[in-house]
Amino acid sequence: MSMRRFDPRQQQRGPQIRINQRIRVPEVRVIGDDGEMLGILPTHEALKRAQERGLDLVEVNPKADPPVCKILDYGKFKYDEKKKARETRIKTAAFETKEIKLRPKTDDHDLDFKTRAAHAFLEAGDKVKFTVRFRGREITHPQVAQSQLDRIMSKLEEVATIEVRPTMDQRTMMLLIAPKAALLQKVQQARAAAAKALRKDRGEGSEEAEQRKRDEEIAKIEQQLAEADDDDDDDDDDEGEGEGEAKGA
Repeated sequence: MSMRRFDPRQQQRGPQIRINQRIRVPEVRVIGDDGEMLGILPTHEALKRAQERGLDLVEVNPKADPPVCKILDYGKFKYDEKKKARETRIKTAAFETKEIKLRPKTDDHDLDFKTRAAHAFLEAGDKVKFTVRFRGREITHPQVAQSQLDRIMSKLEEVATIEVRPTMDQRTMMLLIAPKAALLQKVQQARAAAAKALRKDRGEGSEEAEQRKRDEEIAKIEQQLAEADDDDDDDDDDEGEGEGEAKGA
């Protein structure tokens, strides 16, 4: 007996909405395009009424007995559903805690870049956790990491508040900051405006486009931070090899 091949796309598909000839039950409860209840009709009769109005017969509640269908413009219906989903996504997008990694050896240029990244995260409403990782004998100079974090906070004090002051956890120093209340309120208002713009269907020139642009900028910054972290890890590997060679010599 042959095994049926697993198709991962099948799990990604949500419930399929049946329309017109795909509705194969003998009768349906029909709602007119004006919201009027037309009662239970043979499916072919309901479909005929939809076609006479240049519209579609769409199954909106398949679990009812009989299934409930509505006469409407299916193209517009799909557009409205997508718009509602985007609006909900914008309004309910969760704020996150972004992590920015440092090393005691992080130079001034990288420190400034990571400070700007933190500023962008805060302006998007996210918290920021700085972690300074110590390697080898670096652990004997925690004041270097403290100085770095002090420098960062001096540049972010207008937009950030400290939630957890610098603390040591094994070989890592951590600082957690959050957007100031006024800034967080501003971010929430911007999201609400973007959702409202969707409801009004104002298009790409609206707050929705601005929100999308901000999201793309944050994604770009996160990618740059990830690349910088990879470079740091490569440097660590090189240092480790050098130390190993020195000990073996």
